Amino acid sequence: MLATGIDLIEIERVRRGLERYGARFANRFFTAREQAQCAGRVDSLAGRFAVKEAVGKALGTGIGDVGWKDIEVLSDDRGRPHLTLHNAAEQLAAERGLRDWAISLSHTATHAVGLAVAQGAPPRPLGEGWGEGPEVAQ
Repeated sequence: MLATGIDLIEIERVRRGLERYGARFANRFFTAREQAQCAGRVDSLAGRFAVKEAVGKALGTGIGDVGWKDIEVLSDDRGRPHLTLHNAAEQLAAERGLRDWAISLSHTATHAVGLAVAQGAPPRPLGEGWGEGPEVAQ
């Protein structure tokens, strides 16, 4: 099974949220580690926001069944982003058999984009495997 999600956000939208609500906004959407790693760079926060939306889409629920901070996006020493799922997001991914994730994010001066791809093999009830059943042409 392959699941994908993509999202595009205006960086200005995140900037306005931070200017208007400050720490309350940041703490609602981003973990302490994400905030520390981004060090106030709005474009980096917007990219993480877009990835979180993309992961929600790949999970098949969008944001709502999972919390914003259940999806954590951090970068390694070389800048490569990696995903950690917590709580409801982790459980939902396990239920859907989504084990392997790849994410990517990018931004221009005005927009940030996030992409999530998940791969796995959800359990199938007996008799519902590929090539079985009445839908197979003889």
